[in-house]
Amino acid sequence: MTWKQFATLLAISMSCCCTSWPAGSQPAGYQSPYSLAFTVPVEQLVAVDYSFPRNDFRQESDIPYQEWYSESTRQRYRSWGPKSRQYPPLPQGGNMDAAWMRQRLLAVAQRMIGLPYQHHHIPDWEPPSDWPWKQVAFGRQSKGLDCSNFSSWLYNYGLGIKLMTKVDEQAAAVEVPGPGGTGTVQLEVIYDDSGYDGLVRKLKAGDLLYIKNKQGEISHVIMWVGEYGRAPDGAPLIVDCTDTERRDCKGNAIPQGVQLRPFLPNSWYYKSFSHAHRIIQ
Repeated sequence: MTWKQFATLLAISMSCCCTSWPAGSQPAGYQSPYSLAFTVPVEQLVAVDYSFPRNDFRQESDIPYQEWYSESTRQRYRSWGPKSRQYPPLPQGGNMDAAWMRQRLLAVAQRMIGLPYQHHHIPDWEPPSDWPWKQVAFGRQSKGLDCSNFSSWLYNYGLGIKLMTKVDEQAAAVEVPGPGGTGTVQLEVIYDDSGYDGLVRKLKAGDLLYIKNKQGEISHVIMWVGEYGRAPDGAPLIVDCTDTERRDCKGNAIPQGVQLRPFLPNSWYYKSFSHAHRIIQ
């Protein structure tokens, strides 16, 4: 299924699905050379998104929607806004093996391409212009997420597995609550012990890669796309939410926010790679 067909499916389904992302289209003049190719029909991967609570953006937080923009929320959460709810596990049924779950995460990520980078907990929180704001490259308040809230959101909304939202805490975890907050999931830690090519061979779609800043501290997280990515030059792809400029294989600047981006041996992503987490075993 092409993105155009997928967008048409979403438009037809809006009567039963009022989650308001994807945030929209690419900025004018930019066309990504990268895409995703699934082995499972996309409508199967997103079917659960048309049932409660995933079908209602007002359910993204345990804070009632009518309180999202209240003075008490402003004072308590400031620029970050309401925290995300714990989503329930996916309903049982069908062939929900590891490959299916990895593609489920990518289908959720694909719907979010174009979402701006903001220091927010949930994607649909859109405070007024006079709300406290931590300045980012997007230049104004809007809907959006930052890198670790994006990775946490993918697993929470996608599979019901809620990760920590602070990037250093997320990177340091050895286990996380299971789907719906029940039980625990042990994390497999993957290190770069065999060079770029060896690391690329080890990684699987859905793995979370943690990246260090110049001070050697974990400052960013990206999700591996793996065999489901398509790039004209064959480069492996990741999906992340960042406000730092990266360039695609055609030399064009990739817009800030949620986008597909290349993982190259001379890139910051690889040169500053710390370790990866595998949550889907």
